Amino acid sequence: MLLATSASPNLQVYDKTVHRLRPRLGLLALAFACVLPAAAHDVITTKITWNREIIRILNVHCISCHRPGGSAFSLTTYNDGRPWAKAIQEEVLERRMPPWGAVKGFGDFKNDQALTPEQLEVIGEWVDGGAPEGEDKDLPPAPKFPAATPESVPAGGLTINGDLQLTNDFALEGLLPRKISENASFQMVAETPDGRVIPLLWMFPFKPIYAHPFLLKNPITLPKGTTIRGIPSGAEIVLLPSGG
Repeated sequence: MLLATSASPNLQVYDKTVHRLRPRLGLLALAFACVLPAAAHDVITTKITWNREIIRILNVHCISCHRPGGSAFSLTTYNDGRPWAKAIQEEVLERRMPPWGAVKGFGDFKNDQALTPEQLEVIGEWVDGGAPEGEDKDLPPAPKFPAATPESVPAGGLTINGDLQLTNDFALEGLLPRKISENASFQMVAETPDGRVIPLLWMFPFKPIYAHPFLLKNPITLPKGTTIRGIPSGAEIVLLPSGG
């Protein structure tokens, strides 16, 4: 009885203290519940959005492959692309994507799929700024793509597999790599009879996905006697004629 009597005042004080704390504990729990979902989302610090800027870049440079029925996973919608935001930033900054293949600045191509420095900056700011989706009204129409067809040598095309001296003038519109070993690196140039050296194509290194036409922004007329150099051993490259 003495133990029970002496403990009673302490128990009463404890009960009163817990009773006073219960409303505060409830408020703290509610506040915590509100904070956790907010912390699960990135803080948005940019005005660049997927629907206004990013999808337009992807439509031009990426969606031909990254789409339903394409050769890679889809990036056609925000829900498709958002989980890959950091990976997209890393791949484009490292110049692994889009898979263009030619070293920039060596030759000038009108169908160059590599991103410009300004486009790289836009993607970086979007990712670092929380990768917001934007408004539906800003979405552009979805691009349309023709059915894929195998690349063929056009009429008048010249297939070469080593150094070659032209026996006639040749109006060059582009180059089509064929039968090149994976990871081969080469610089292809044209040396004209008057001593000029014209850079044509530099690949470092070659991947099978790069076996597509490289179309010159301005076709070049190579005079008779021009020597084409730099094709790796065992490889074939097609000189595409202007208008072919």
